[in-house]
Amino acid sequence: MMKNNRRLSKAVKRTVFVGVGLFLLFIGISLFFQRFMLTQPDSQTGPIISEQVLDYRPLVVKYAKKYEVEEHVDTLLAMMMQESSGQGDDPMQSSESYCGERGCIQDPEVSIKQGVYYFSQTLKAAGGDVLTAIQSYNFGKGFVDYIREQGDDFSQEAAIQFSQKMYAADPDKEKYRCLRDGAQELDACYGDIYYVKSVMAYKDKLKED
Repeated sequence: MMKNNRRLSKAVKRTVFVGVGLFLLFIGISLFFQRFMLTQPDSQTGPIISEQVLDYRPLVVKYAKKYEVEEHVDTLLAMMMQESSGQGDDPMQSSESYCGERGCIQDPEVSIKQGVYYFSQTLKAAGGDVLTAIQSYNFGKGFVDYIREQGDDFSQEAAIQFSQKMYAADPDKEKYRCLRDGAQELDACYGDIYYVKSVMAYKDKLKED
């Protein structure tokens, strides 16, 4: 009887040992595959262009032809994506260049017409430098003058420095939201210092599609 009990005890211990070993092996394999999947590139990552923006392409083409910037249709759509994702009554967020304040445009076609026109003007002022024109759409035409003073073309450093200059000169800091990561630390809360980077990423996505 004692021998049978010992055998049974050993069998139970062996079963438990094997079970624990299999469990740990399972956990190890699971962790390995989780880590493997996290290190693999995700084909779904990257910017996404909204259907609303794509639906506005005919209107953008119409006014791009009118203002002789038809080769920049994808750029304008990318700017719209960055501005609003094609949402709302002012998808190009062009009210300020139209009437001097936010929210005065309540018709998407008026917004697109004004946005395309304003871009054509910043492009002309920038002497055809597309990146400066894009950033000026966000900062205002004062950025074109700043770039000219520097005697150079657009650079990320110039965008940050201009933002810092404008932010420092405005005594009313409360109106700035500093939405971009790192903008507040840089004291560069005027406008969007990484506007060009975001717009060009959307433009590249439009080319892929």
